[in-house]
Amino acid sequence: MRVAEYVHHDAVGLAKLVADGEVTAAELRTAALEAAQAVNPRINAIVETWPADDGPGPAGAPLAGVPFLIKDIGAAMAGRRTELGSRLAAGNVARADSALMRRVRRAGLVTFGRTATSELAYSITTEPVLYGATRNPWDPERSAGGSSGGAGAAVAAGVVPLAHGTDAAGSLRVPAAYNGLFGLKPTRGRVSLGPDFDELFSGLAVAGGVSRTVRDSAALLDQISGPEPGDPYFAQQPSRPYAEEVTRHPGRLRIGVLAQAWGGRRTTAPVADALSRTVALLESLGHRVEEAEAGLGVGWEEYVLANARLFTANLAATVDELAAAFGRPVDSSTLEPATLAGYHYGQRVGGAQFVAALAVRNRVSRSLARSFGTYDILLTPTVPELPVPLGAYAESARTLDGLGWIGTVFDRAPFTMPFNMAGTPAMSVPLAADAETGLPIGMQFAAGHGLESRLFRLAGQLEQASPWSGRVPAIWAGDRTGR
Repeated sequence: MRVAEYVHHDAVGLAKLVADGEVTAAELRTAALEAAQAVNPRINAIVETWPADDGPGPAGAPLAGVPFLIKDIGAAMAGRRTELGSRLAAGNVARADSALMRRVRRAGLVTFGRTATSELAYSITTEPVLYGATRNPWDPERSAGGSSGGAGAAVAAGVVPLAHGTDAAGSLRVPAAYNGLFGLKPTRGRVSLGPDFDELFSGLAVAGGVSRTVRDSAALLDQISGPEPGDPYFAQQPSRPYAEEVTRHPGRLRIGVLAQAWGGRRTTAPVADALSRTVALLESLGHRVEEAEAGLGVGWEEYVLANARLFTANLAATVDELAAAFGRPVDSSTLEPATLAGYHYGQRVGGAQFVAALAVRNRVSRSLARSFGTYDILLTPTVPELPVPLGAYAESARTLDGLGWIGTVFDRAPFTMPFNMAGTPAMSVPLAADAETGLPIGMQFAAGHGLESRLFRLAGQLEQASPWSGRVPAIWAGDRTGR
């Protein structure tokens, strides 16, 4: 299969071609590698590719033969490097597959490399010192988002139809919005983090993926969800596969809209205009849309402080573990300024302060849960601005302490993190483009705990109605017109 043909298929479509004998897994992998070689020098999304893999997986696997990439954090593949985007972990090789990796293999996905992440997934832009900045395929002078920026850029550029990522504060949804992709953060406990972890970042982080079509993300979640032995809790499995939900009518939904963020960050004009157009689209589809009242249950400063304590205390423990494992110092030779500042701040977080931060997490969860008693869906912009230029966070990273850095990140992406705290599913859907720059704009839809099915039904409907969804910036051919 030629690359020019390969990039216009989604994962479900490619799997069908393999199942029908029209193309082989080896041919797809060759096309994916050719696409990577063509575009990666321009976008720096992939930090490593591998010369061989296990093949298309079990006979009859639902995604057999489809090329796939895993993020450089959050999915361990036996015998392959996982360096967490950091000099502190450079050269680290996984000794065994994680539970998620085993499920990826059983799904038939052919994993041939790893994508870039911000250092220790600690930023919403992907510009690590270890491998350099990842560039947005729609405008290489702009960020691809983070921390799953490599996944977002690789999928948007057509290297793979879908890719693994993680999300602790928006790390799937921000790259999805920046790159014109679909990205869903699952319910807490939907995808196991075992066997090495029961929780990551105190339950704030989850695993998932980004894709160009809704059905690809649904098919992936069907394959990777479900508990593993020893998980402390898990989300109840749905009554039918998510892949079936995509084609089901969502019914008439009551949708509450938050145009402005809780922390006071103003939504910029291009994004506000895209939100207005999204509201009009939803109303044309028969949904009831109204301005929402959805509080966090705490003040913004208290919210940011609690998150800073949770993030940095977890970060400090991770850094200490890595430093001991590799015999490396914890200083500017191994960590970037923002990460090092977070480490020092986290060292000072006391036990009582950490428990108090968990109590704030609970109050936010309870408050947002009450909102889902009023609305079926909450709608916000995914981020309040267009993709930022590369280097936009550099000064803040150099000058702020751990609390200040978290405050800056949350100010630039205020809409996503509350749903990590609440543990509820939330998706970014590519529904618009800026008229002046052509850059994608994502809209975030969130539902109550365990209600991914509702989101997939709505997303499937929106995909059919939207001219943007599924477009590919085919920079591999020097063509930015999409598909």
